[in-house]
Amino acid sequence: MTPETKGFLLLSVIKMLAVFTVILVGVALLTLMERKVSAWMQNRRGPNRVGPAGLLQPAADGLKNILKEETFPAMANRGLFLLAPAISFIPALLLFAVIPFGAPLPVDFDFTLGPLGRFIHHGFMPMVVADLPIGFLFVLAISSMGVYGIALAGWSSNSKYALLGGLRASAQMVSYEVAMGLSLIPVLLMSGSVSLSAIIRDQQMGLWYVLPLFLSFFIFLIAGFAETNRLPFDMPEAESELIAGYHTEYSAMKFSFFFIAEYSNVVTVCAMVTTLFFGGWDIPFTHWDEAGGVLQTVATAAFFFAKVMFWIFFVMWIRWTLPRFRYDQLMALGWKVLMPLALAYIMVVCVAIYLIRRVFGITDPIYEGLALFGLSLVVAFLVFGLLDSGIFIKGSARQRRTLNARARRAPVT
Repeated sequence: MTPETKGFLLLSVIKMLAVFTVILVGVALLTLMERKVSAWMQNRRGPNRVGPAGLLQPAADGLKNILKEETFPAMANRGLFLLAPAISFIPALLLFAVIPFGAPLPVDFDFTLGPLGRFIHHGFMPMVVADLPIGFLFVLAISSMGVYGIALAGWSSNSKYALLGGLRASAQMVSYEVAMGLSLIPVLLMSGSVSLSAIIRDQQMGLWYVLPLFLSFFIFLIAGFAETNRLPFDMPEAESELIAGYHTEYSAMKFSFFFIAEYSNVVTVCAMVTTLFFGGWDIPFTHWDEAGGVLQTVATAAFFFAKVMFWIFFVMWIRWTLPRFRYDQLMALGWKVLMPLALAYIMVVCVAIYLIRRVFGITDPIYEGLALFGLSLVVAFLVFGLLDSGIFIKGSARQRRTLNARARRAPVT
């Protein structure tokens, strides 16, 4: 193994330890943040007993879960019952490995470390654990594995309540994965690349994609709420019911794994929204160059963190603002509204990009973005007008009236 390869591996290990440590600690603190945000919105104090301002409350909750009794249903499939939390937990941690969180950092070292030999690295280190050329395809592929953990958790418990919760959760997540994947195709058309680093670079040269691809952002955000099982799409848990859904039979740390996976997915979705539609670590009116140095890396990483925290707050804000959907409304929104809307928007963007680039000859990314921004405003105006008129739900309302009429005519038994 060459010294350069050893240097690359050393930096990769350091980045993995740093990123995953931040994620695990951050997820614990997000539980405190959510309780503080809900308390602020409801005009109460929230956790304030354990540690200064309640900062040690996540540690107390973690210790409580570690010390709680582990329960195993007598008729459960023990192997799959233990495997299901890990299948939900591991993909949630892997997703952040491909998201760039700062401008490349200049790193130069040449040293020998005892029997390990010589380590050399000269140049820029990408601020991402794994800079894959198939960035957001990897995110979509790995995030879809979480549904297996939820389905197995419901089935392996050998409980009808957990099984029904697992089936309900699986149907919801599979439905909204379709809309989420379709919403990202316009991003691919605009950038011509599925690498997250390339998408950030293209947004630096033009406009953030939230402007020219507003409907894609809107669909992705709604699908992200459903994928992370957050209100108003928290039907997989439905915590106001007498049981908790797919993890009814779980306790102690096995239950905590599902909880950690949910908050890790929230962080990943917020980071993806920031990366795909809000320029990632890009700071407006600045441009990365090789002379930026450490200060530029720190500034861009801090700006990325601020964007992600804004969207995390937005997710929590929605939870404590909107009521839960009914399940038929949730499925109808995914299949009857978001998926047709995403397909139609793909065709609109395809035609628009062809006309802008080939017919009108506009190659400047800023002018191209402005043209698509104007088109997105027109399309959004039409779409939201149709949604407000109720055209998408008239069919289901007619079906309900028909079923009600049949029920009134049916003989009483």
